[in-house]
Amino acid sequence: MKVQLLPSTIETDGTAAKRQHFSCIVVDDRVAIDAGSLAFSCSDLQRSQIRDIVISHVHLDHIAGLPPFVDDLYSTLTAPVRIHGTVGMINDLETHIFNWTIYPRFSELTNSHGKVVEYVPFTGGTEFGCAHLSIMPIAVNHVPVSMGFIVSDGNVSVGITGDTAHTVDVWEQLSDRGDLAAVFVECAFPDDLADLAAASHHLTPSGLAEELKKFKRSDVPVYAVNIKPMFRTRVIDELSRLAIGDLSVPEPGQVFQF
Repeated sequence: MKVQLLPSTIETDGTAAKRQHFSCIVVDDRVAIDAGSLAFSCSDLQRSQIRDIVISHVHLDHIAGLPPFVDDLYSTLTAPVRIHGTVGMINDLETHIFNWTIYPRFSELTNSHGKVVEYVPFTGGTEFGCAHLSIMPIAVNHVPVSMGFIVSDGNVSVGITGDTAHTVDVWEQLSDRGDLAAVFVECAFPDDLADLAAASHHLTPSGLAEELKKFKRSDVPVYAVNIKPMFRTRVIDELSRLAIGDLSVPEPGQVFQF
């Protein structure tokens, strides 16, 4: 399984920055988990192959690249882009984004080949197929309703928590996965902003350390992602001082092969 955290932010010299304003993880160049930077940072191969986008929740940093991604492909699509989300997420996208004011309602439009967008609802706790993958959505502690995921290709699986504060179910299920190769978990704010993290349902380094006590696996690498860009250096420094097991912070754009 190939997993890439797409970059999202540009330095003044035009190169990709280490800061991450938007969230998008691409699996096997075919399936996107969230779409924050999808239209802006995907490769030509990914743009030609990704037709399944799985939404963890509808905050802008997780969906910003979704409308322009469909827009770019509109006239050339021979099959619809499938947007996977809960019924509530789908309703929110149709009401607040694809509402003819912010962006066209692609679900009502066609090109010469037919539909360009298809919504595929899922339910937390029920595994579903997505391209060549199987995905288990697990409710986590964030507002609005948000999901973490266990993504499997039949040989290995990876865990992606999405945005979350303290939670339980996702760690229980990840701990029980014998084929688990890695976990990508959020760590948004530094410890001195713990009150803000709690109010916005995010984690700090100390909070993440407490969360990982629920994870009963010492043989699986953990990657801290979704760090608020203004606090990236501070969060990394604090994580380093805590020396949390097999935990590291990946670089945006980094490719993992499991």
